[in-house]
Order: sequence, then C-alpha cells, then structure tokens
Amino acid sequence: MSSESGAGTDADYTAAVVGGSGFTGGELLRLLYQHPEFDVVQATSRSKARKTVGHAHPNLREMDLRFTSPEELESVDVLFAATPHGVSMEHIDRFREAAGTVVDLSADFRLSSEAQYDEWYDGHVCPEYLEDAEYALPELNRDNLPGADLIASGGCNATATILGLKPLFDAGILDGDEQAVVDVKVGSSEGGAGGGDASSHPERSGIVRPYAPTGHRHEAEIEEFLGLSVSFTVHAVDMTRGASATCHLFPGAPVSNGDLWSAYRDAYAEEPFMRTVAGGGGVYRYPEPKAVAGTNYGEVGFEVDPGNRRLVVFSAIDNMMKGSAGQAVHAANIALGIEETAGLEFTGLHPVGAP
Repeated sequence: MSSESGAGTDADYTAAVVGGSGFTGGELLRLLYQHPEFDVVQATSRSKARKTVGHAHPNLREMDLRFTSPEELESVDVLFAATPHGVSMEHIDRFREAAGTVVDLSADFRLSSEAQYDEWYDGHVCPEYLEDAEYALPELNRDNLPGADLIASGGCNATATILGLKPLFDAGILDGDEQAVVDVKVGSSEGGAGGGDASSHPERSGIVRPYAPTGHRHEAEIEEFLGLSVSFTVHAVDMTRGASATCHLFPGAPVSNGDLWSAYRDAYAEEPFMRTVAGGGGVYRYPEPKAVAGTNYGEVGFEVDPGNRRLVVFSAIDNMMKGSAGQAVHAANIALGIEETAGLEFTGLHPVGAP
C-alpha cells in the first residue's frame, strides 16, 4: 500500500522499512516520509500487521500506510532493515531479491569475517555476504559508499567512539598502540521498543547503571575500523535518546590544544553533520546529547591533561539518528547519488526536555 510521502509523486526512489514498528523503524519512517527523493511504499511488522503506522508512531498519524507482514515484501529500490540482530542474515536473500539496495541497521554485516562473529556474536549463517557489505559511517568511509548495494549501518556506541577518535589517527596523534579507556552513557531507546524490565520507567528513572562493564560487542567495530583496542564500558542513564562517549587516551608524545584543534578541523570542517565543541563559553561547553536530540549531527570535543599526559575526548550523538536511522539514510543518500543532506536537515530544538 503506497503512502502519501513527503516526496509525493516526484520521488525518484521507492523504499520499504522492515521492522517498522520499533523505535528505529519509526525514525526511519519519519525521515523517509519527509525525504524529497523517497516514497515509502511498505512498512512491515509481525506484531502490528494491518494496523496503521500512526498506531505505533503517533507522530506519523498523517502517513497513509499500514503495516504488512514481512513475508509479503514488495519490490522497491531501497529496503531498510530495522530488525534485531540475527534476523537480516536469515533473510538477506529475500531482502536482496526485493530491493536493488539493502541498508541493514543491525550488526549482521558490520564486521568483515566469520571468525569475528564467532568471537563477538553467535556465529553467522551467511558469511559469504560479509565481503559484499559496506560499513556505513560516512565520515569514515564516504568514498566506498557510492553504488553500494548492501550497506551495514554502524552501531551507535561504536559510531560515537569512532567519530571522537578518528581525527587523532588521521593527524598521527594516535597510532593504535596507546592505552585507551572509553566510557559511554546511553539512553533507554538503545534497548529498543521491547527493552524488558530493565528499561521500564520505574527501573530506569534516575539511574547511572553499568550494563556492559567489559566485552561490549561494539569493541569489535572500533578495533576493526580504527585499529585500536579499547577498554570499553557502557552505562545506562536516565535519558531517552543519546549516546555520550568519554575517551581517556595516553599518547606517547605531548599533544597541545593547537594540535587537537588542527586535527578536528582537518577531519570535520567540510562534514555537513559534525560540530567541534571544546571548552567554549555558555552552558554547553562540551558535546551534549541533548543538543543533538532528533538530529543527524554529531558533536566532538576534547581537553588536554598535561600533568597526566592524558587526552580526554568527548563525543555525543542521538543514538536513534546519527547512531542508527539518520546514519542509514545518510549512507543511502550517498550510495544512490542523492544530495547527502537530503531529509536530514533538522537542527534540533532548544530548550528541550530530556532527550
């Protein structure tokens, strides 16, 4: 069933969202509905088949679209898979038959080898596709995305960390042998719409709860794409949207504020969705999830601790946008040759409540 998308009849590409009733699926539908180049023709959901999109996502009540069964995929130009880990790898042949371009938002195709999935996940049922997939973090590998037909959108915690650290590798400040300690604070939406007891409001409200002190799976992404082994801890905190990474680094040689400003300017001055925020005036002196809530922007910042020969790097994203749906649409734009900022121009709100 077709929608009356923001693109209307002038849209160049048809799109489907598999797993459209979840939080990430809802964000994809919101972005695609307002996108000038996409016409959303299908959204699937096992639990809400035949119900309207607005039934699950009240902000999308204007969409003339009902959820259908994922067993009844329509032929489209682009299929976005917003499914839990393990689902896309089971159905990738069907997805690729249905669409010329598949953008997967799960972890199923982010890593490059079967051995990595054996170590970090529960194996992989179709490792032959791993070499076909292109990792989607545009600031990291934009040049590899044009024409890609299987795109693996990066994980939110890995995205926040990589965005903070990548400029230091580009500038030669880090080479991968340094000690790196990364602490990430994340909002409740990271657990998804079915987050369980730990994500219920009475249990989540007011907390700063370590839930992955060691061995978080996103370490594999960071190590693969930066070549850096990190000591990585994740805390669940009392916010709905957002991921905030604080990285403690101990480079072998002294580093000045000027070195860091040069590194971040060189890396991100031309990036449409990156902002450097490092110790300026006002209330928001460092990267803050609240300042990017609802947007595809990422913020990075830093501070030098010369007495301890330590760098502290901060980064903040909306885990549902820059860490998920927004990043997926950004990558699809590049893959298809669309203006890369299309559909992603929203700059956020201030003041705003809990993100």
